[in-house]
This record gives sequence, C-alpha cells and structure tokens, in this order.
Amino acid sequence: MGLTGWYLHHHGAGHLTRFRAVRPHLPGEVVVFSSLPEPAPRPAGTTWVHLDRDNDRPPGAPDPADADPTAGGLLHWAPLGHGGHARRLAAIAGAIAARRFDRFVVDVSVEVALLVRLLGVPTVVVTQPGDRNDPPHRLAYATAARVLAPWPAGVHRSPATHLVEVGGISRFDGRTRAVEPDPGTVLVLGGGVPDEDLAGAAAATPGIRWQYAGRSASTWIEDPWEALQRAEVVVTAAGQNSVADIAAAGARAVVVPQPRPFDEQAATGRILTERRLAVVEPSWPDDQAWPGLLDRARALRPDWAQWRVSGAAQRAAAAIAEVVA
Repeated sequence: MGLTGWYLHHHGAGHLTRFRAVRPHLPGEVVVFSSLPEPAPRPAGTTWVHLDRDNDRPPGAPDPADADPTAGGLLHWAPLGHGGHARRLAAIAGAIAARRFDRFVVDVSVEVALLVRLLGVPTVVVTQPGDRNDPPHRLAYATAARVLAPWPAGVHRSPATHLVEVGGISRFDGRTRAVEPDPGTVLVLGGGVPDEDLAGAAAATPGIRWQYAGRSASTWIEDPWEALQRAEVVVTAAGQNSVADIAAAGARAVVVPQPRPFDEQAATGRILTERRLAVVEPSWPDDQAWPGLLDRARALRPDWAQWRVSGAAQRAAAAIAEVVA
C-alpha cells in the first residue's frame, strides 16, 4: 500500500470529518498535514504534522489579503512575504524529501496540490460543488491523478477529466436507524445563524421543540446520530458533510445554503430542490414563514438512496489506493 500524504484545510470541521470517515478503509500509513489540532483519538497508523497558519496577521505585519495572494489570478492563496505560508509549504516539501510518498490527497488547496505534484508525487485532489472553472482550479485538476468528488454521479458539473464520483461521504454510513422521529422536534445542525433568528423561529412555532447541535461548546454533540434520527425535521446548511449525514439518516430537512466562494452551497441547494430531497430556502426565512416550511418538510418523502451514501467512504478509499507513484 505504501505511504499516503493527506492535506486537510483548516476552514471548518468538514475536511477533518471526511478524512475520519475514509481513513478506516484506507490501508497503510497516512501522514496528515494540517493547521487543525490533532484529533483525539488519532486514527491508528496515522501521523499528524501541524502546519503554521497561512492567513494570520502578526502585529505590525501587512494584511496577507493585500499581498497579491492570487499571483495575478493564477493561484488562490499565496501571499507575498508571509512567514506562515512559507513554513507550511516548506514542512510539506521537507517531508516529501525525507520519505517516499506513493500518493498525496489534497483536501483542499490548489497551492499544495501544485507543490506536491512539482515534487514528483501523484495527487488525489478533492473537489467541491459550485463553479470551479477558474484557472487555479483547472490547473490543480489537470495535474491530478484523480479528482475525488464526494457526491453521486452526474449531480454537479466539473472541469476535471479524472473525476471519480463516489457519493456523499458520511461518518454515519453503515449505521442503522434505531429510533423513529419524535413528532414536533426540530434539530438545527451547525452554527452560522444569529441567536435572534433562531429565537424568532422558535417563537413562531409554538409546540415545537427546537434542539441545537454544534453551535457552541454547550450545544456540541460528539455523536449526533440519535438526535438526527429523533428529529422530525432537520434544519441545516448545504455543506457536503451535512447533506451526506441527513441522507444517511433519511431525514426530512429544511436546507438554507450559506454564502460560500464559487457558489458552493447554492449549487448543492439547487440539486436538492430539483431532486425533491429537501425544502431549500435561499436565505434564513422570516419568522412567520417557519410554520409553513416545517409543514412542507414533514410532507416530504425524500429518496435519499440517490445520494449514494452507502459505501461512499470505501469507494473513496479504493480510488485513493489505486494511485501509486
């Protein structure tokens, strides 16, 4: 099997969650490079290399966003004169110089994908929904041995030529439903919604019990599988992991895509609407809209099997393992 490198972007928890779903199915040793803290417990056979941040602003230093980070539109993030950016790429290059890597998964960074390929290691680039036809994305995809798409075949358009669409990758794949939905229960996944908006929605729906998961340390649920099953309706953004998780649970949902670069979540929202998988709202609804939205969600009979969650993590691991230097 050899040695696999894996770069994890530090924005949000989704990249790490996806890695933890795929890693048990990937044989051999894996070295992870990330600015994220090392998870506990760390998966067996996995080494964690902590990288400096590439977007911090030390006192007195210029804003990296003003330091030509796109190199005239050819890259996404390579700010001039930023020490953290230089050290993180140097750490990856040093590791590749010291050991033979057979493949390197990049989730996600155009700059890391190009660096690794320039150093002679084949890359498996994880793609995301939305419009990825810009020059940096197209270059990263063109140099990749595989482009891994965590969605079912034909859902999103992609400029990648070596695309492998494995289905929605969920940490709950393989689990079975143990409880039935509890009428009158709404579960809100993740953060990003102001407290006053949540309070307004709850006030407008008397008799409905609103539960929050992941908004803060006090509402964090390490394993929300039971909460997902018990919820009559799940309210969530349109992130890849969130959609895969509600698909795994067979949940009825109200999905509110959050603003993301490249129209990422909006693109997923359009697919969910077209396939009648969820009630999708372009932005957080007004308070008075919530009774009707919950009624519409309850009436759904979503065919989540089409999201191909079952076996997606295994298919992703198999696609990665096929790549050998």
